[in-house]
Amino acid sequence: MAKYDKADLERRMKGAVESLRSDLGGLRTGRANTALLDPITVEVYGSKMPLNQVATVSAPEPRLLSVQVWDKSNIGPVEKAIRSAGLGLNPINDGNNIRLPIPDLTEDRRKELAKLVHSYAEKARVAIRNVRRDGIDALKADENKKEISEDERKRGETEVQKLTDDMIKEVDTVAAQKEQEILGK
Repeated sequence: MAKYDKADLERRMKGAVESLRSDLGGLRTGRANTALLDPITVEVYGSKMPLNQVATVSAPEPRLLSVQVWDKSNIGPVEKAIRSAGLGLNPINDGNNIRLPIPDLTEDRRKELAKLVHSYAEKARVAIRNVRRDGIDALKADENKKEISEDERKRGETEVQKLTDDMIKEVDTVAAQKEQEILGK
């Protein structure tokens, strides 16, 4: 059993929040967001590479993404990877660049995405609670080994709970912002 380390617990909880932000960044909200294309890998030069290693992705307009492929011979594979990514995007190849108009979201799709936001947020909350459990277990183990007193354990548990509450509040805030963005409120 690891010794209680508040900084490590905080780092792990913040990691769960950052993971949530990353997951939510990939959700399509009807507005152009370059993070939308982050998970796409392209088959080039005999291997799979992340899109951002073969092209520059930008959002020149609120409803348009532009993909500028560095090596013109890779335009076909990049276009194919975007089509097969299941993002509902229809690439337009103009010879030098690939333009991706972002279509409007249907009401049903907005509701689906809002549910997905909730499930991502719940995963983050569970991860944070697991870190809290590890911290409290470490405190109890330290007390059992007579390394800390009962009062120190209780103080530590209060500290861990406050950190947990703060992180869960942050998860709720991030999720609420994304939900508003999706539902267009």
